[in-house]
Amino acid sequence: MRRADRLFEIIQILRSKNNVITAQDLAEELEVSVRTVYRDIATLQGQKIPIEGEAGVGYILREGYDLPPLMFNIEELEALQLGARIVETWGDPTIAKAATNVLSKTSAVLPAELKKHLNNYVVAAPYTSRPVPIDVDLAKIRQWIREKRRLEFSYSTEEGKPSNRVIWPLSLAFYGPVWNIVGWCELRESFRAFRPDRMSEVVFHEIHYPDQPGRRLSDYAKLMKEECAQKIESGNAAEQGGEIIFYPKLAS
Repeated sequence: MRRADRLFEIIQILRSKNNVITAQDLAEELEVSVRTVYRDIATLQGQKIPIEGEAGVGYILREGYDLPPLMFNIEELEALQLGARIVETWGDPTIAKAATNVLSKTSAVLPAELKKHLNNYVVAAPYTSRPVPIDVDLAKIRQWIREKRRLEFSYSTEEGKPSNRVIWPLSLAFYGPVWNIVGWCELRESFRAFRPDRMSEVVFHEIHYPDQPGRRLSDYAKLMKEECAQKIESGNAAEQGGEIIFYPKLAS
């Protein structure tokens, strides 16, 4: 890795962390010596990059620093292309169009040498018809998640049992080949996931739901980590070839 690239990478790492990161951690991630990290940090600080900390303690990038635009490497371009192609294939029309626009805008600013890598098909997500039709407006679902508004709908479980639900939508998650809306269910008073293809008569309430501890997306993520850890301890990981893949608990 060129030194200029490494300096940018240090800024990227520090910017992605909310806590102090040691020179040893940086060295391991960058595959260089700790002494090299110290020299690089000193160089960045000399260029007025607001990195705070010291040797033996760790470093943190002061909040609010705006990193100048970076050029992609080939692996990053392939990751971007694959992600965008998957969204084009499996996303709703609004977000699929946005993914196409991302690739177009990226291609427009790339030098010719890199542009050819963006337009190749080293990685691909072939177009296919969605096996399960969805009538719910997923674009509006995403809007309601961003704006923290309640959703009400009729729901049918896998067994065909109907119910009426009001949820606090927290995330729209793709568990190929189906989507799940993860949220806090007022009926069950716990986190549940709902498949949009089993939803009907959706009412988009204008009422906001509160930012309540214990019912946030961060609380759900913490719960998922705990359940995964329990699966590993109980030996369930061996039944899945040593890999834990957690699917959200579908509504019952």
